[in-house]
Amino acid sequence: MKLTKMHERLLPPSPNWYCSRCCDVNPKGLLGFGGKNSVYLLSVTATSLVVSGELKGHTERVSGFAFCHYPGQDDICASCSDDGTVKIWDSYKQIKLKEHKNHQSTITALHWSPLVKDLVVSGDEKGIVICYWYNRNDTQCFFPEPRNIFCLSCSPHNENHIAVGYKDGMIVIIDISKKSEVIHRLRGHDDEIHSLAWCHQPLEEFYVRHDEVLESEVASGGNGVDLAGKECYLASGSKDQTVRVWSTTRGKGVMTLKLPFLKRRGASVDPSVKERLWLTVHWCKGRSTQIVSSCFGGELILWDLTKSGKQKWTLFGSSVDGQNHTRIAFNLCSILTEDRELIFSTSMDRDVKCWDLSTLDCCWTVPSLGGFVYCLNFSPLDTGSLAVGVGDNMIRTWNTLTIQNRYDTKIFWQGIKSKVTALAWHPLKENWLAFGTDDGKVGIFDTYSNRPPQISASYHRKTVYTLAWGPPVPPLSFGGEREKQSLTLYSCAGEGTIFQHNAWKLTEEATDIDKVIRETNGIKHKLQAHSDLNWKPDGKILAVGNEDGSIEIFQALDLKLLCSIQQHHKIINALCWHHDHASQEDASYLLASGSNNAIIYVHNLKNLIVTPPDTPITMMEPYRTLIGHTAKITGLSWSPHHDGRLVSVCYDGTAQVWDVMKDEPLCNYRGHKGRLLCVQWSPVDPDVIWTGGDDFTVQEWRVSKQEHLKPPKGKKGIELEKKRTSQAKPKARKKKKTSVKECDKQEGSDVVNGDVESCSTRTEDIASGADEDEEEAEKKDPHLTVDSFPTQTKVLPKDIGYHRDVQVTAASEKNKPGVKSWSAKCDSVKEEKKREKQGCLLSEMQMPVKKKKARSILPLSTCMDHKSKEEQLQDCLTLATVQHSGELSSQCIPGSGAHIHLGLFEKRDALYKMFDEEGRSHIEGGHFDSLFYLLLWKGDLAGALQIATEKGELTDHLVAISSMAGYQVWARTVEAFVKQLCFQEQFVKAASYLLSVHKVYEAIDLLKSQQLYREAIALAKSRLPSEDPALKDLYISWALVLERDGHYAAAAKCYLASDSTYEAVKVIAKKSDAMSLRTAAEIARVVGESDLSHTLSLRIAKEMLLDEDWLGAQDVLRAQGNLLGHQLIFATNELFYIFLETTKLVKRSSTSAYSWTVGHDPFIETVIKLWETEFNVSSKDCDKMHLLYQQLKSVENPPASVNVPFKQLLFHLSHDITVIIVSFLRSSWSEMISDILGVVNRCSEAGNYCLMREVCKLLLPKGIDSILSIKDMLDSPDVDTLAASHSLEAFVAYIQLYEMWWKGSGTELQFEMDVQRGSIDAGEIELVYDESGDHIIENSTNGNGTTSDECSPKKELCHSKQESSLSFCRNLLSETHAALQTTQHLIKEIQEKLSSMVHFHMRAAESKKNGELCRENPETDLTGPTEAPVAQSIEEPESLPSLIALLSEYNKTLTHIPDHIKRNSFPDVLECCLILLYMERSVPSSVPEDLAEQARSLIRKYGTTVTYKKACRSFFN
Repeated sequence: MKLTKMHERLLPPSPNWYCSRCCDVNPKGLLGFGGKNSVYLLSVTATSLVVSGELKGHTERVSGFAFCHYPGQDDICASCSDDGTVKIWDSYKQIKLKEHKNHQSTITALHWSPLVKDLVVSGDEKGIVICYWYNRNDTQCFFPEPRNIFCLSCSPHNENHIAVGYKDGMIVIIDISKKSEVIHRLRGHDDEIHSLAWCHQPLEEFYVRHDEVLESEVASGGNGVDLAGKECYLASGSKDQTVRVWSTTRGKGVMTLKLPFLKRRGASVDPSVKERLWLTVHWCKGRSTQIVSSCFGGELILWDLTKSGKQKWTLFGSSVDGQNHTRIAFNLCSILTEDRELIFSTSMDRDVKCWDLSTLDCCWTVPSLGGFVYCLNFSPLDTGSLAVGVGDNMIRTWNTLTIQNRYDTKIFWQGIKSKVTALAWHPLKENWLAFGTDDGKVGIFDTYSNRPPQISASYHRKTVYTLAWGPPVPPLSFGGEREKQSLTLYSCAGEGTIFQHNAWKLTEEATDIDKVIRETNGIKHKLQAHSDLNWKPDGKILAVGNEDGSIEIFQALDLKLLCSIQQHHKIINALCWHHDHASQEDASYLLASGSNNAIIYVHNLKNLIVTPPDTPITMMEPYRTLIGHTAKITGLSWSPHHDGRLVSVCYDGTAQVWDVMKDEPLCNYRGHKGRLLCVQWSPVDPDVIWTGGDDFTVQEWRVSKQEHLKPPKGKKGIELEKKRTSQAKPKARKKKKTSVKECDKQEGSDVVNGDVESCSTRTEDIASGADEDEEEAEKKDPHLTVDSFPTQTKVLPKDIGYHRDVQVTAASEKNKPGVKSWSAKCDSVKEEKKREKQGCLLSEMQMPVKKKKARSILPLSTCMDHKSKEEQLQDCLTLATVQHSGELSSQCIPGSGAHIHLGLFEKRDALYKMFDEEGRSHIEGGHFDSLFYLLLWKGDLAGALQIATEKGELTDHLVAISSMAGYQVWARTVEAFVKQLCFQEQFVKAASYLLSVHKVYEAIDLLKSQQLYREAIALAKSRLPSEDPALKDLYISWALVLERDGHYAAAAKCYLASDSTYEAVKVIAKKSDAMSLRTAAEIARVVGESDLSHTLSLRIAKEMLLDEDWLGAQDVLRAQGNLLGHQLIFATNELFYIFLETTKLVKRSSTSAYSWTVGHDPFIETVIKLWETEFNVSSKDCDKMHLLYQQLKSVENPPASVNVPFKQLLFHLSHDITVIIVSFLRSSWSEMISDILGVVNRCSEAGNYCLMREVCKLLLPKGIDSILSIKDMLDSPDVDTLAASHSLEAFVAYIQLYEMWWKGSGTELQFEMDVQRGSIDAGEIELVYDESGDHIIENSTNGNGTTSDECSPKKELCHSKQESSLSFCRNLLSETHAALQTTQHLIKEIQEKLSSMVHFHMRAAESKKNGELCRENPETDLTGPTEAPVAQSIEEPESLPSLIALLSEYNKTLTHIPDHIKRNSFPDVLECCLILLYMERSVPSSVPEDLAEQARSLIRKYGTTVTYKKACRSFFN
């Protein structure tokens, strides 16, 4: 059965370049092409296309692809790859059927025989042709020529004939039935054969003129086949710019077609300039006398072979400009339909085009991608325009809403020289698109024009991570600039800086916002390197992520620091503010963040933004923690259609949708096959999300169609897996340097369309990638052969990679025949000879070594002394004649020529001549030392220094004696010697020589430039004053390098030495282990960074607390003087654990705890006594209690949810309980009541009834009486306090009601045991009614999917004293609260109904557009498997206007309810009513009549929601 595709639309990777046949189409209209390591399948017609699947399995570039065109075998296809395999596929099921690995070299050509249904033929660089009959799994190997195969094609006329084209221009026809006998050798081309195409039917002889026939030189190895007077023809395309037609019957060429030079881009092609060319040919099935070929610039040409005259060709796409490819085309294939023939082409311009062969016009174009998809961005004005930033140095803008052309894209490439890593549409100008690149450039495109972009004058030093439009900050916010523009462009890059660009004047220098941050907030220490930024949609708040994992919140427009979020501990990769049109008030203040760890944190910053603090605060508790991914988070996007719905993408290869408000996952998308890098939620369709990754694809998918809920567990190391599978690693015993050609070959083998990608989201993801410049890749020869490999190379270095074509000559010598036949006797002889040789060596070592005679400084004259006796006597006669007669002939000049040795015995002029000739000889031989000695002996010191400087042969001796020529000469010589030493990589010595000429700073800079920081610092400290800024700069530069390499302790030392204490603390804390954090906190305390010390101490203490290490946590806090409030929290937490342990809710497993004993005193009194004895906290010290209360209230904990970890919940409760006890000691009774209510409400929101019950027992041991006693202490209670006390009494009554309901049945005991075992969650207890609505049961689902009712006795109510003890329930039956709760539920149901209606109508419109009838039920199916069933409580009419009117009415009802009622939580009133009515029906007279009647009245009036309608039926029949 065919696999269901997970995506809706997909932009595929580019078809692979420089492949002779990497694209094919079957008769069913399924087009396949090789893209990267896969084969992509497209269902195509003349008017549309759909990406229908992918064939995955190859580990390297796919180099060939072909369908089986045998009737009935249309779904079978074959592919070959640089990994050395040929695979057979079922394209319908998208599974692999067979494969073989018989090739030992890179496969370059592939074809499926049109006559034999199971024959696949492939060829490689060594000239090997392999025929593979996959049905019988049989292969045969043929070696017709020792040449590099470029293409091959099986004959459609004879099943045994195969045409093979070679790199050198040779074409051979072989017969595989006769042991690869060469039938014809066709010579005529003088360059690479790019393509071969057979005519599908035998034809009569072409009637052409004599001057059009080329009588090729043919060497025939056999007779042709006579096909009843008809001949078989073969077309070939070559790099020599010709298409030739051959008669394979006669073995000769019959026609030569020269490519025309077409005018394009406004200029003609110069024929003298040899352009880049790939000439592919295709013989159409329905047109036997017509051939289609490519041309120079990507144009397609139709050749009519029957035409006479020079112009036999017709240009494709000539009717409309812009239809043709813009760069060379590589592959052609065609399909013959009922009404017309379609031809498909792939090109270097990364487009796949469909052409109508009857009109020669382009039917459609699908773009493709040639690199990682780094960024996606939807236009806020033109909502369907999606900008795509890709690693192939181009930007695509995709009009995703176009109905006719679903792949309507526009490409922007001008001015971009590197990978596009960031994009941002202008919020107000819909044609402005800002982009950032890997090389640090920032620019703006006008998408309505074809002009090059404006490039900012300020470049980043590293990759641009993020772009954002926001309000201007100083200095652009001053004066006229502020009035001129409301938005400026911000860019954040890998060096850690954020620039503000004036979008109207990009030629001006951008400003670094760090300067504004320093001045506004009075910061003196070095700011952390920034990694991301995001403006809140209203432009009032800026969030900045840093490399150390911290997030800083700034207030516009002066960038006042409001808080620092210390949650992540690794580099921040993604920040995203919630949209500001949320229906829930808190949702608009949510900030989501992701980093290199796999956890996503969401913070609610409402209180911070609404009431900004005077001084910056530190947040360490998230609002929500989203756990599920297994690798680094790379992108986040909020749904613009929902409240609190977030999608995240990750290196684990999946995209995850979350319901942040409910703290639960909704669905997981697994359609990509690599790491995901970016994500965008569709601004139009609430069910559609777009993602991009390193698999070179952009995918559109629907949330409602996903099968998975969470990311796969344990899916890690995709990057390592990709590296491991992309290349085989040799087991090298030796490393040997490789030639340049070998390196080029190896690097080129991994190039996919000119791009070699390795990840990218932050510095290591993008900057370390090898995404080559396209133009640079095209300049490389893509057809390097194995002939360029030297045979003596044994093993390539590991960093180059292994290639199977490399010959290991030395190893092959060992494996020659006969080597293994040596007998044991020969082995013993060898050993004996070896011992003798070792003995000889020892004896030679004991002999005295004869000194080698030094080489003469005058070698030419010295060799003359070894002449014959007659010649030496003649020299004496010649010398005597010269000295005494003074007669000199032109042939006898002492000191030169044949008499050079006589210069030693003549006058000084002759000696100098001898020196000159000897010097020239030394220069030719490279003996510069001897030359310098001769020049020095002549006294020519300047000449010696000049030659030594020019030749780079200065020595210490020459430099030393250069002072004889004066100071200026010596100084110039030293500087020249320094340059020479630097070239020789003797940098320390060079720096020492710079010191000799008093260039201390230059010496330091030299050492620093070579990263010899230790030596540079030693030199600077010994020569420069201690306050010199160069010394601090050295320390900081070295620290940055050490920090980047992970040597945090060494980096901290450098920061401390440079008096950058803040940075020292932060870098030590980066390790995040307990010892590092404790050290960092202690250093911060010592150097006076108290705030940072407190933050780190709290961080390590909380981690210890989660491990139940109370002793270690208190030791850490005790070292800090101003953390008494937190010490009290931790002590209260331990006591809280001790008390809860007696109820079996928790069990302490740690021994690192205090030996505090708990007596029979109440919990609050026990805590107070402990505080007094251990921490000297007493109610008598009013000032101290006031400071404690302020410190505790400054810590804000996020609201609870059902998914909050239990230990974290206990810690938050411990904090709240500490605040309550401090309020008790301060006699602040109103605050105490509201705080107790907050604790109880936190337990309720967490869904943990047992914990809520135990907390109430601890804080209110006498129940309602305890509340009343606190109220009695109030002097004049206000309305809020009375409302809070009323709600608190209601919660206590709620607990008592449930206890009374369960009493005597044994359920309570069973329930507590289940909670303790963890088999059920207390938050999972709910009321469930049977189908008739007649019975109410307690439902608690355990881990096996069964309910506790199935495991416990049937509940029975206790009759005794029931009636008199239910008076407390009157507090629960509050009509005001019932009205509030019902209205809130109805509003929620209407919102779900509206969302479902919008979703349904959009799905219906899409189905109608696709010509399908939408029969789905909008109430259940349309929201997807993760949506809750849509509420059915809204009566007719259910039109959109009526629902909106109802929603407005209910919102108006909410406004009439007093604020003090809405502010305080309250138990569910209708739930309590149902319990009372059930108790009354089970045990008559157990509930007072008036109480029961009040419950019925409330249910009749407010039980209108779906939750209660069915349950109420049985009570009102």
